[in-house]
Amino acid sequence: MSDDFRDLMLAVIPRLRASAIALTGSAVEADDLVQDTLMRAWRFRDRYILGTNLAGWMFRIMKNLFLTQRTGQRSWVEDIDGQYSSQVPFGPEQEWRIQFAELLDALPQLPDDNRDAVLLVGALGMSYQEAADACGCDIGVLRGRVHRGRAQLADLTGLHDRKAGRDASATPLIQ
Repeated sequence: MSDDFRDLMLAVIPRLRASAIALTGSAVEADDLVQDTLMRAWRFRDRYILGTNLAGWMFRIMKNLFLTQRTGQRSWVEDIDGQYSSQVPFGPEQEWRIQFAELLDALPQLPDDNRDAVLLVGALGMSYQEAADACGCDIGVLRGRVHRGRAQLADLTGLHDRKAGRDASATPLIQ
């Protein structure tokens, strides 16, 4: 069962990572969460029944780990006069979540080649050369696809419009 379980588990990793990024909002934290999930799933593999929904089982493990980690990290400070909140270097999380949702809605509207290039370089963190090899194209072609994909995403999400009306300290949607 170990070899079958390992193969099934490896197939779920990309979906786990995407979900972990959505949960944590950080690729680094997401990688840690996925690693912890894989370790826990492997440790308790004897409890998994072969033929049932492994992805669902692993997503449940990941969600429980995430909630356990977040519960331990919370600390509340009363800020009646706004002294602490005025020193926070970033904006409210709600705006980021809205922009992220817009980005996710816009991705399927990109041509397949451009979307793949943007995701390989931007989301998975591959180098341009690695992504070009994965796509089976020249590095210059891939760079063009990434550039066009990012430009199309900026147009589809209204990033150009938002840039004109916001201050320079706000975090951009696409870098």
